[in-house]
Amino acid sequence: MRRTDRVRLRTLAVASAAAVVGALLALPAATAQAVSPDIVISQVYGGGGNSGAPYANDFIELYNRGTAPVSVTGWTVQYASAGGSSWSRTTLSGTIAPGRYYLVQEAAGAGAGAALPTPDATGTLALSATSGKVALVTNGTALTCTSGCATQPDVRDFVGYGSSASSAEGSPTGNLSNSTAALRAGGGATDTDGNAADFAVTAPAPRNSSSTGGGTGGGTRIHDVQGAARTSPLAGRPVSAVPGVVTAVGTAGFWYQDPTPDADPATSEAVYVYTSSAPTVAVGDSVTVGGTVSEFRPGGTGGTTNLTITELTGPSVTVLAHNAALPAPTVVGTGGRVPPATVVSGVTGGDVETAGGFRPATDGLDFWESLEGMRVELDNAAVVGPTSKFGEIPVVPQGSTTRTARGGILLQANDANPERVILDDVLAPTPAATVGDTLSGATVGVLDYSFGNFKLLVTATPAVTPGGTAPETTTAPAAGELAAATFNVENLAPGDPQSKYDGLAAGIVGNLRSPDLVALEEIQDNSGATDNGVVAADQTLAKLTAAITAAGGPAYSYRQINPQDDQDGGQPGGNIRQVFLYRSDRGLTFTDRAGAGSTTANSVVNNAGTPALAYSPGRIDPANSAFDASRKPLAGEFRWNGKPVFVIANHFNSKGGDQPLFGRYQQPARPSETQRHAQATVVKSFTDQILAVDPNAAVIVLGDLNDFEFSQTADLLTAGGSLVDLPRTLPLNERYTYVYEGNSQVLDHILISGALAAKPYGYDIVHLNSEFPTQLSDHDPQVVRIPLP
Repeated sequence: MRRTDRVRLRTLAVASAAAVVGALLALPAATAQAVSPDIVISQVYGGGGNSGAPYANDFIELYNRGTAPVSVTGWTVQYASAGGSSWSRTTLSGTIAPGRYYLVQEAAGAGAGAALPTPDATGTLALSATSGKVALVTNGTALTCTSGCATQPDVRDFVGYGSSASSAEGSPTGNLSNSTAALRAGGGATDTDGNAADFAVTAPAPRNSSSTGGGTGGGTRIHDVQGAARTSPLAGRPVSAVPGVVTAVGTAGFWYQDPTPDADPATSEAVYVYTSSAPTVAVGDSVTVGGTVSEFRPGGTGGTTNLTITELTGPSVTVLAHNAALPAPTVVGTGGRVPPATVVSGVTGGDVETAGGFRPATDGLDFWESLEGMRVELDNAAVVGPTSKFGEIPVVPQGSTTRTARGGILLQANDANPERVILDDVLAPTPAATVGDTLSGATVGVLDYSFGNFKLLVTATPAVTPGGTAPETTTAPAAGELAAATFNVENLAPGDPQSKYDGLAAGIVGNLRSPDLVALEEIQDNSGATDNGVVAADQTLAKLTAAITAAGGPAYSYRQINPQDDQDGGQPGGNIRQVFLYRSDRGLTFTDRAGAGSTTANSVVNNAGTPALAYSPGRIDPANSAFDASRKPLAGEFRWNGKPVFVIANHFNSKGGDQPLFGRYQQPARPSETQRHAQATVVKSFTDQILAVDPNAAVIVLGDLNDFEFSQTADLLTAGGSLVDLPRTLPLNERYTYVYEGNSQVLDHILISGALAAKPYGYDIVHLNSEFPTQLSDHDPQVVRIPLP
């Protein structure tokens, strides 16, 4: 296997402080005793123009703490003295946008103080500097009350300021003065229907419709939290009353999005709120959230190469209203935002979190980052990887290039396909899908990140339109054609269900047409993954060969060498190894030269100009450090109609430990390839020894090389032209044996010597597994048919 199985569940390395979630029900009726869903009185100042006043006019300030614009045309702000019942009015007009203020300038005093910012409305109310009552009314009718005013019909919000005020929401504020105002907390967004609790007596700070608050105070929006960057510019800082609409709810938090975005596509308009336990909000709730801006790196201590997710932790949540319209999803693909086609990241200096240069228009990593947490829509998404055992489906928008012949998307040396995104079933089930299928219509979800990939957490199960992709069957070898195949059977052990053996047998007999030779990789010992010192695999192989015969195939024999216990890597305890499986009824025989054990080094013998192996089967240089904790190449000498054929079965070092394509470090380091390069060098040296004795020798090198056809590993094996790598000879759109995270790629190879390559051979990668949600193995086999009459 290329990678070990991954833990699917989102790991939360450090629990944040316990969430305080206050769900305060907002009623649509205009009653101030219910929290206002949108417009509130955010500031009252009555000392304008008096001695020591910082401003020349009294003022009343309003704030839209909701998520949608509100028209206040025809509304009034009204004032009465602390104990009075005679109310004066100023009529308003216009619209207040979410997160914006509205400044109502009132009467001037004796002339002291500076001019106010440009007011949004002007009146002549003369407010008391110390104590009084102010109401926001949704019509022009004057109030007549002395007490109980906050509950009067059409009063949207009410403030009693100063200790002598006869009416208030809860208790009135403290006394004001010529130099102080009543200022609502949270930049105007905090509303608990308690004037004393919601307002502070402090220096006046008038704000008009041009003000957004900013910073960590009132007026902060989600795009301020996210910023045009890979990490939040407010990380580690508290924010308060950040508005939005809940778009998805998980088991330990929820996503919410601002329905009034800014004009910058580089700033995400959504964020995840980590509540640590089941949230009490529902999809469609209009909320404000306060908390600490945090950067969470999924995967805990093992996820250091992952990007971070911006979150709000330790949240306080206020529900303003229910059943709000969800923000429209951002369409990705034709007709919407088109992701970059080839570049994952232009950063070359290591850690992207400190590199700067945020480029969502050109870099795939930054493109998806700019949509973090947001509702995203893919129309008729193309399936480029099968549904995994974790419910994940790699897809791309329609119109993507470099597609394979069967509908996948090809990994190339200069194109890692940054347009890919992986659908996940965290919020809703995903369907079984095959490469080449289409997800009909709109697939919508919220964009998340984990395990080195951006994930679209679908909020409804997509519908699948089958693309007709079916398992392939190769051409049967003709008389005189030697058919040699390689097949990674993914940790085959006696404990596997009989259905796996029967399926593999059907693939070998039916789809591969019973080749003369099959190099098998990942054959486990008789006890499978149980780490008990057992290394023999005769039970595994007996069960497989019996299944092949039962499927109508020939009687296959096998040759292999048991490895040392726990020295060849792979699944702990499994002792995987390569095996030669061969049939002898068509002209192929095995040349046995006994004497080699797991640590015996094979060698090439020159028998009067004819090469031979000292041991057959025998392992190549098993003590070489190139094969530490990795499989040792298995060399065997066969005869085809009396002529020698040398075969080397390989399973090179896996890619485990390499940094992810969409990871924190760019360009990703690939430390695993160092060992593969050393392994390729050893194998190439061995084949060179055979060809040095006879340049026309028939040599086949095959197996799971765990590297691409354009890799240095393949270059080392083909250096000098003595071996031809057959995947490189295929048309570009057919070059793949494996599909990983939606990237179709070559990991398995067959290489043949020049004398064999000069013949009119036939070569085929037989797609049985990698494109389908139900797999017997995660690799596709391949076969070469060489005319050797």
